[in-house]
Amino acid sequence: YVRFHLISPLIQQSAQNIVLFDTFVNILSHNLGEPAYEADVAQLEYKLVAGEHGLIIRVKGFNHKLPLLFQLIIDYLSDFSFTPAVFEMITEQLKKTYFNILIKPETLAKDVRLLILEHSRWSMIDKYQTLMNGLSIESLSSFVKAFKSQLFVEGLVQGNFTS
Repeated sequence: YVRFHLISPLIQQSAQNIVLFDTFVNILSHNLGEPAYEADVAQLEYKLVAGEHGLIIRVKGFNHKLPLLFQLIIDYLSDFSFTPAVFEMITEQLKKTYFNILIKPETLAKDVRLLILEHSRWSMIDKYQTLMNGLSIESLSSFVKAFKSQLFVEGLVQGNFTS
């Protein structure tokens, strides 16, 4: 079991940064779909989560091939690229996801409660409005570059691994 948290102070600076971060993580997951298929067949699991303060990478499975899967994820992260078509597809999916959260009273109530309790939190309405106002491909590219330049890493490795 390997879990790394790539923390960046950049994410919580604005609603636009949060939306760009969500877009980035979704495109990264999309890009990994085909290359990581063989790992899935070999019973290795991975998950990329857009956490509040950064990207959470979780990998688990048999230890002899786990570093290869983790390295694949890191390679795709460091050489991040996307096409305009993928960008459009992911932003449309995010619009639907955000809208679905907004129309459910229990999730909207949770969001409002957390907005009151947490110091620097952006509401789902802010994120949805930012996405509806439109994102540019250039803004995503510059955000990803800035994100990768301001990272703090926390990691946990459990299981049959040597130091």
